[in-house]
Amino acid sequence: MSAERAEVRSVWPDGVARRVLPQVDSTNSEAARLAQHLTQPTWILALSQTAARGRRGREWVSPEGNFATTLLMQPTGDAANASQRSFVAALALADALRAVAPSAQIALKWPNDVLLNGGKVAGILLESAGQGRVVSHLAVGIGVNLVAAPPKEAVEAGAAQPVSLLGETGVRIAPEAFLDHLANAFAHWENELATRGFGPIRDAWLSRAARLGQPITARTLTETIGGTFETLGEDGSLILSTPAGRRAIPAADVFF
Repeated sequence: MSAERAEVRSVWPDGVARRVLPQVDSTNSEAARLAQHLTQPTWILALSQTAARGRRGREWVSPEGNFATTLLMQPTGDAANASQRSFVAALALADALRAVAPSAQIALKWPNDVLLNGGKVAGILLESAGQGRVVSHLAVGIGVNLVAAPPKEAVEAGAAQPVSLLGETGVRIAPEAFLDHLANAFAHWENELATRGFGPIRDAWLSRAARLGQPITARTLTETIGGTFETLGEDGSLILSTPAGRRAIPAADVFF
């Protein structure tokens, strides 16, 4: 498949800063170092990472040409409200990917993955700092396989197989250009959250949800739960219909 280069969009959301780094250990780690100096929401983009990580400390493979960024922000509200940025980020990623590859089949996998043609193309990692229920800083880490995906043997059994935007669609886009699309899409959904609350975010996410109404398996730190993916709770929790009744699951890994 020949590569098609996506167009660069030059607009950038007002009141948002951007830092592009040739190399860093991880963008979330860089965000933690910069947090005390934050004066406005800031996107940190790394063209190379030496110690990238995913959920629960898992290694995140990020070769040159792939996309690695963190949005450092000071959210309003408590920790539960801050966690809703995972859904904001997922919707923004879906919009950005469709903007550069309009024919792409995008679905959102709870809690924080984005699927392209059924394979995992992007992941989201939220890390916060604060005291008690008050969040002083939030880092929204995002990785996208723009040009390369990890080998299939690098993921655990039952997990979505990794894919890349280039491999699935033939579209090649530079990380800096993709950030333009993502930052604008995130600003849109963040404004929705700020002005209308989580309800519209929840509805929009469900309209793009992978395996909604179908059997899935949720694996927490203590148990494995099989059931039908019924909906999202008002707080973003996974609602499963199981043989033992309806279950609300706040955190888990999901397998198809």
